Amino acid sequence: MGSVRKASAWLGLVDDNEDERYYDDDYSDGTEPGDAWVTDPRVKVASDVAEEKGRRIGTVTPDSFRDARAIGELFREGVPVIMNLTAMDAADAKRVVDFAAGLIFGLRGSIERVSTRVFLLTPANTEIVNGDPAGHRTDGFFNQS
Repeated sequence: MGSVRKASAWLGLVDDNEDERYYDDDYSDGTEPGDAWVTDPRVKVASDVAEEKGRRIGTVTPDSFRDARAIGELFREGVPVIMNLTAMDAADAKRVVDFAAGLIFGLRGSIERVSTRVFLLTPANTEIVNGDPAGHRTDGFFNQS
């Protein structure tokens, strides 16, 4: 669209239907034979490889208590789950935390608060490594005395 046409559209003198020019009703939607994508069988999708090696972490941001089922299904499969409850009201968030507490008790997992209304649920066979610094060391790299 030229600058004069843009200015005219901005002033409301002409209709701004720039987007309509790019749509064509006679395009092919890719459903014709031979148009499908074929993935090389030697290529593994990252999520498939992660699932095979047990290196998956699920993130769930529920809107209501009805979404707690997704948390339970992931956790039952042995997937650590990051549960972000910031989008929920306080009453429903408390119910989801109670549900998660029962879930980790029943499956011998653990729950850890990451931040306000964000929790990490880990299955029984998962170790949580704390990344806090081990205090100030005097023999480290930055001590150049």
